[in-house]
Amino acid sequence: MGDVLVVAEHLNGVLADITFEMLGKGRELASTLVGKVSVALLGNDVRPLAEQLGAADSVLLVEDPALERYTPDAWQQALASVLRDRQPVLVLVGNTGMGMDLAAGLSAALNLPLAAYCGDLRVDNGEVVATSQVYAGKLCAESRLPVDGAIVSVLAGAFPVDAGKSSEVASIDSVAAPAIRARVRFKQLNVPEAGDVDITREQVLVSVGRGIQEADNIALAEALAEVLGGAVSASRPIIDSGWLPRVRQVGKSGMKVKPRLYVAVGISGAPEHLEGMRGAELIVAINTDPQAPIFDVAHYGTTTDLFDLLPLLTEKVRGLRAVPA
Repeated sequence: MGDVLVVAEHLNGVLADITFEMLGKGRELASTLVGKVSVALLGNDVRPLAEQLGAADSVLLVEDPALERYTPDAWQQALASVLRDRQPVLVLVGNTGMGMDLAAGLSAALNLPLAAYCGDLRVDNGEVVATSQVYAGKLCAESRLPVDGAIVSVLAGAFPVDAGKSSEVASIDSVAAPAIRARVRFKQLNVPEAGDVDITREQVLVSVGRGIQEADNIALAEALAEVLGGAVSASRPIIDSGWLPRVRQVGKSGMKVKPRLYVAVGISGAPEHLEGMRGAELIVAINTDPQAPIFDVAHYGTTTDLFDLLPLLTEKVRGLRAVPA
C-alpha cells in the first residue's frame, strides 16, 4: 500500500490554498500507488476545517492547546508521532514560510529523505519521482524517492487548487497529541498595516523586478498601470531596496495575488515570486533573458527591452482607450 499524507496549513481559521493543491496531487499519487490519501490537521478547535477536506480519504485530527498557533517545534513533535504510527510512503508539506521549517525538522527527526522546492511529482515504475527547482528555478533536479518513506515540500501554485476540493465529507480520525515539550513559544502575530493600495484586490497588476534597474524607472510601470486601470506591485528585491512599500510585494514573503492580468516587467521568476502570482488569469512577461523562468508560467512573453517597450505599450493602450466606442 502506498499511502500519502498531506500536512494541512492554515492561519486564522482559513485553510491555505497549498493544502488543496497538495491534496489533489496526493490523491492522484495514492491512486497510482494503490494507497489512500489522508490529511494531518493540527491545531486547537479546528474540527470545522476538517469539513472542507472531503477530497481526502480521512482526516487525522490532532488537537492540543500547544498546537493552537503554529511553531515548528510543537508541530514537529506532533507530526513525528503521527508519522511513526501511520508510516506513509510519502508526506507532502508546503514549501512555505511554515512548511520549510517543518519539513526540514521532520526529515532530521525521523531520518527521512527530503525533496525540497518541488514543482512536480509523478509515479514511474512504482517509484515517486520529485522534480525540484534550484538556482531560482533555472535548473530542475529529479529525485527518485525510496518506497519506505520520504518527505516532499511542494511549491505553492505547482498543482491546481480545485483538484483538492470536494463536496464529500471525509472521515475524521481524532489522534491524541503526544506530550509536547515546546522550546519555542508563540507570542504575537504582526500584520502589516494596510497601504494605499491592496494588491490582492486589484484586477490588473504591473509588477516590477530587478530589470527596472533604479527607483526612478518605476514611473514607466506606473504609467502603464494607470492606462490599464491597475496598480504597480513588485518582487522582493524592489521592496528590500526600499523603492516600494512592503504591501506591494508579491511572493512567498509578500502577498498572493490572482488578478485578471499580471504584467511581469524585468522579473526573472524565482520560485518565491511565482508562488505569489501563478494563479493570475493572464500572465505577460517582459524580460530580455529568454531563459528566465518567468516564461515557463507566462501565457505571453517578449524579450524586448522593457525601456523600449513600456512607453510604446502605454501610448498604444492610451490611444485605444481614447477611441470612441
